[in-house]
Amino acid sequence: MTLKMLVQNRTNIHPNTFYLLGIPGLEAAHVWISIPFCLVYLLAVMGNCTLVLIIKTHPSLHEPMYLFLCMLSVNDLMLCTTAIPKILSLFWFNDREINFNACLTQIFFIHSLSTMESGFLLAMAFDRYVAICNPLRHSTILTHGTIMALSLAIVLRGIILLTPHPFLLMRLSYCKTNIIAHTYCEFMALIKLACANTRIQRFYGLILAFLTGGTDFILIICSYIFILHAVFHLPSKEARLKTLSTCGSHVWVILVFYIPAFFSFITHRFGHNIAPPIHIFTANIYLLIPPMMNPIIYGVKTKNIRESFLKIFTRTYA
Repeated sequence: MTLKMLVQNRTNIHPNTFYLLGIPGLEAAHVWISIPFCLVYLLAVMGNCTLVLIIKTHPSLHEPMYLFLCMLSVNDLMLCTTAIPKILSLFWFNDREINFNACLTQIFFIHSLSTMESGFLLAMAFDRYVAICNPLRHSTILTHGTIMALSLAIVLRGIILLTPHPFLLMRLSYCKTNIIAHTYCEFMALIKLACANTRIQRFYGLILAFLTGGTDFILIICSYIFILHAVFHLPSKEARLKTLSTCGSHVWVILVFYIPAFFSFITHRFGHNIAPPIHIFTANIYLLIPPMMNPIIYGVKTKNIRESFLKIFTRTYA
């Protein structure tokens, strides 16, 4: 079946099915491209499952930072699993077809889980701020009740703010084509297929990005300004380095998440001259790399997690 045959009639306002193009211009290499995608996905699943298991089974890790990290890992598992199995099916079996409602559902989960990811990173920054700037009150401020309340607020924010996304897309008519030049369904990818006025949808998406990811990033930066101010007032160089080392893993995770996220956001809205394969690769990196790297970063740089992993590993193969 050729791509021209997949184009729906222009009178069809809501096509029953969309067809994912994959990576334009690289269709012949999809099978080869799938190899690193599959390996990264498997590493992400194994790494995050291991991290959740370690934190759950070691009471010594039931501290705010590790509890937020556990929730981040669960969120990462859901985020990459929302899109990657369908992408691999497209690459391996040329399975391009996706139901209209399934496409909207995928959009909701990808964007809501990304919003939750940003929220958990902010919560972890708040934990580091309290631990360094107000250490004597850390255990009284970040109680288990407070942690659960913050986590619930993060989840509800992601659900409530992103629920309008599918309904806004349902209001549009897609009379141009039903071929999505992407590896998965994405809000702006569908906006580009619409033949109606999309000003409201674009405005809502832009405002939402600034209210969630943008605001979270600004608050994270502010928290680290206060952290650095507190660290530089410590009496010795050793104390400063030791305190900063507790933030190293979190800073790397922030960079791994926000750099591809911002690049993907900017190229979608302003990067009209950027080649489509570059944009699509960036969008996939945004879904794949943070879930894979987060457990590796914390496993390598966090002594408690590293030691707990070694205990489980040696116990298993003893």
